[in-house]
Amino acid sequence: MLIDSHVNLHAPQFDEDRQAVIDRARAAGIALMVNISDKVSGFSAVRAVADAPDIWCTVGTHPHEAKENPDLSAQTLVELAGDPKVVGIGETGLDFHYDLSPRDIQARVFRAHVAAARETGLPLVVHTREADEMMGDILEEEFERGPFRMLMHCYTSGAELARRAAALGAWFSVSGIATFKAADDVRAVIADMPGERIIVETDCPYLAPVPHRGRRNEPAYLPHVLAKLAEIRGWSLPEAERRTEAAFFALFDRIPRP
Repeated sequence: MLIDSHVNLHAPQFDEDRQAVIDRARAAGIALMVNISDKVSGFSAVRAVADAPDIWCTVGTHPHEAKENPDLSAQTLVELAGDPKVVGIGETGLDFHYDLSPRDIQARVFRAHVAAARETGLPLVVHTREADEMMGDILEEEFERGPFRMLMHCYTSGAELARRAAALGAWFSVSGIATFKAADDVRAVIADMPGERIIVETDCPYLAPVPHRGRRNEPAYLPHVLAKLAEIRGWSLPEAERRTEAAFFALFDRIPRP
């Protein structure tokens, strides 16, 4: 089973042909997709896409959008996560590359998401960019307060943060970046990830894999990501598919396994 663990199908880039994109994904063998919330204020649009039986969703606010609601509470997230189609908390985290929200607000909003993940038992979908030290510190501090499950989504950060997150039991998702010619450092980290906790994603409409790089990404391109993961890890394609499927359902366990 091919599963795209991170799509943004509510994004405006799909407004003209959203259903056609979903149809192409199904034709390409994508059996399940998780539509990822980028801000709580836009959750209704995220949830609307998940009306389809093979699409699920998360609830949360991306670090770029943290300034929109700096006092976002864990309780708000917990209440929205009561919807049975919500299977994760996030996308949330720290992004110090663009700094589109102040760093202290990013951290505060991130901790609210951690608390919601801890309370609901749903996995935390973590975005991290150029924030390795603080991200590792927050994850370890929060884990000491009580365990929670986490997914380091589209992981492109350093080997040391990967080690710290893996020690807390984190899952990791691999995206089209793994296919980029200049991404040797990313591939090196992927080679050392815990093999039973790796899943795949497109992060569409962003990060289209080779040979589609430069185009709008879509879930139908996921097989290119899986093939690169198999190459990096020395797995056959069937083994890569079997491993990522098992890892996905172990993490997103609110979704019934077919």
